Formats: sequence, structure tokens, C-alpha cells
Amino acid sequence: MGRFASTASTYEHLRPPYPREFFRTVAHKLGLTRESSLIDLGTGPGLLALGFGPYVGRVVGVDPEPAMLEAARLAASRAGRHVTLIEGKAETLPPEIGAFDIVTIGRALHWMDRDATLARLDELVACDGAIVICASFSVTDGRNPWLDGYNEIRRRWSPEKLWEEAGKGSRTHRDLPAFFRGSPFQPTELITVETSHAVSTQDLTERVLTYSSSSPEALGDNVEATLRDIGGHLVPFSRDGMIAETIVSTAEIVKR
Repeated sequence: MGRFASTASTYEHLRPPYPREFFRTVAHKLGLTRESSLIDLGTGPGLLALGFGPYVGRVVGVDPEPAMLEAARLAASRAGRHVTLIEGKAETLPPEIGAFDIVTIGRALHWMDRDATLARLDELVACDGAIVICASFSVTDGRNPWLDGYNEIRRRWSPEKLWEEAGKGSRTHRDLPAFFRGSPFQPTELITVETSHAVSTQDLTERVLTYSSSSPEALGDNVEATLRDIGGHLVPFSRDGMIAETIVSTAEIVKR
């Protein structure tokens, strides 16, 4: 079973969402058209592939986890969009797949082999193309007062090794210049879009299961105990079963 196999059925609906405004803003900045082509590496359930789909012509999604690809296939069908889905990793894509105007990577960069990925990106990105590193997460400046306790409970129940790996992913997103150092690419611009919404207490509780460090596979027999702990923590912040959440969605544009 892959690292995210046990999260595939809920990841799409429970993770902090990318709002429509985010895709519209990034597409406008990049000048995307129906002539543009996009490949989404580590596509998961296809959040980026489908979100940018209306702004480009050709869309390809790549992921090593079959369960995630099935979730992406179902999401594309519901949205009435065509996405070519490939099981595999960025490093192993065949040369005949060609080059793309836009290469998107979401919450997957830290899972990739750096040297092999950089070499493959040099071939995947068209001459005047760009890499777009995307993320969407709850703001950590105090406007989500439930967040610190939520993350502390996640840490408490997560196997230590997996929690350390999750921290590595955050560091990779924060230090993109280091990741791309020595390659033809460098970050050139950061786009941020902030939104607020209400999420149900139940959905926010179950979101804990969508992270690799606290997935059902990682927690094992502790799933129910973790959910009870998270749910109890969230009760004081809930009003009529809903909790306010402020999200920031980011796109780091990387070019030659």
C-alpha cells in the first residue's frame, strides 16, 4: 500500500481547498490560454490539474498512487473534464511525453528525488515555460485559534518518524531557492490568495486522517482515539457545528 492510499477517498474534500480565485489569479499572471499545456506532478486527486483545467488545453496528471489516480479520475468525470492520468513518478516519465508550458507541483516536492527531478524538469519545462509550486494551508498568525492545539494533538498521535518527514516537507516549501540551487531554475515570484470559509467540525476533525503522518495507515489502532481527541479540542471553537478557517493559497513561480 502506498503512503497515501488510505487517505485517497477523503483528501480531495477535507484538505484546505484551493479557491477559484487562486486559479484565476495564477492563470492570468502566467498568461495561460487554451493553447497552453500543463502537467501536474504528484497530482493526488487532481486538485491542481482540475483547477487549472479551464485555463489550458492539454492537462496531464502524474502520481505513483493508484488510489489517488482513481480519485482524480472520478473528480474529472464529475467535473466533465478530460485529464490524462499516468501512474508513475516525475523522475521516470518517458521522454516522448514532451515538454509543457506549465509544470505544477503541490504538496509533493519533498517526496521527489531532488537530483533526478531537477534533471527531468529541465526536459519537461518548455523553453519559455514555468514551474509552479503550490500550497494551501490554514494561516498560522492566530486567526485560526484552534490550529495550534490541533497540530499539537496531531504531533502527539503521529509516529515520530512520520512527523519529522512532514516537517521536512514544510521546510522544502519554505526554502525553494535551496532546492533549485545548481539547476537552470530559480524562484521568481510568489503569488498569494487569502480566503475564509466555514468548515464543519466533523470535516475538520477528519482532516487529520488526510496527512501522511496521521493517516489511518500511520495511526493504526489509534484512529478512533485521535479523532476523539481532535473533536474534543474543537468543540469550544464551534458554532452550530461549524468552525471559521482562514486559508492562504500560494503559488511560487519558478523559471529559467
